[in-house]
Amino acid sequence: MMSEHRAGTRERLRRLNVTTMVAVTAPVGTLLVAVDARTWWHAVILGLGVTAALVASMRWTADSIPRVALPCLIITAVVWLAGVLVVDGHTAFYGISIVGSLYAPQLPRHRVLAAVGLITFVAVVGTARLLVSPADVPDALIRYVLIPAGVTVVVTGGMFAGQVFYDLVEELEQSREREAELAVVRERVRFASDLHDIQGHTLHVVKLKVMLAEKLVRSDIGRAEEELREVRALVGDTITQTKELAYAQRRLNLSVELENAKNLFEAAGIRVRVNREADVDERVNGLLGQVLRETTTNILRHAQATRVRITLSESGISIVNDGAREAPLPGLSGLATLKERVGDNGGELTVEQKDGRFLTAAVFPGLRSATLPLPSAAQEDDR
Repeated sequence: MMSEHRAGTRERLRRLNVTTMVAVTAPVGTLLVAVDARTWWHAVILGLGVTAALVASMRWTADSIPRVALPCLIITAVVWLAGVLVVDGHTAFYGISIVGSLYAPQLPRHRVLAAVGLITFVAVVGTARLLVSPADVPDALIRYVLIPAGVTVVVTGGMFAGQVFYDLVEELEQSREREAELAVVRERVRFASDLHDIQGHTLHVVKLKVMLAEKLVRSDIGRAEEELREVRALVGDTITQTKELAYAQRRLNLSVELENAKNLFEAAGIRVRVNREADVDERVNGLLGQVLRETTTNILRHAQATRVRITLSESGISIVNDGAREAPLPGLSGLATLKERVGDNGGELTVEQKDGRFLTAAVFPGLRSATLPLPSAAQEDDR
């Protein structure tokens, strides 16, 4: 779709360029023929140069130099030569100056050299007028050398500037296309991260509850059945959340995630303490809920925790647990994705491991009414 949009933009720009060039080339060329031609066959010769310039103007915005370039250059070169030596038409350079200046900037390489060659050709051919009128050197040089070469320089310079503008528009379209593709990739990463949050968290909880039900199936059948019912309810809730995610309707609630985390930690035999220093700002409620959910999953999967402390403030959350491994933890891709998302929303996600403790903290400084220091992973839990 982006390629079609880009092609449409290029086509609209091409039409604008063609319309502008033809609107300028046709009347100016007609006027020059009318002024310079003294007989009908003079008009025919000069008219061939103008016609070649019109054909070139209508084709110059093609993706590559079209096949008409060489024929138009040959025709206009011959017209200029005939104007100098036969017709006595000092405006016969009009065709070659238009055609050459149109296609020199489009060459894949040696553009400047081609432009210099064009100007040199116009000047050298104009100098041949001295062979026909050797007595009037100043007038011949001015009318057939200086003016044609000067006009060709100006027209060629303008065409080079136009080509630069055209290239910039093309680069802008490519940049917009790349940005759109990058936005799609980011959205896919976000979707994959949310799906990982839902499925990974649920599967780990289901694993814990099934293991607990296996232990209780012979000693407490009623409790085992209750655990299995919770597993079924959890799976159903996960299906619902997955559908909401697919239709962009999912929104986490920190209070729900907090209660869920407490239940999971307690079911795993982990003591949990929650400190509420202030009510969490609603603008970051969902993001902090994601941080808590991801951290809960990581603690259950990667740590041998016995105690967890969760601290809530107006602008953030911090979770500290013991039982962290001394060796570096495996790559926590979920937290890495969350760190980028929190940063995009003006916050900061901190992850710190020290002395057997692990700290995960998300803070949004712009929402804080007072500066609250974050606890260190090495700080005592006071539990």
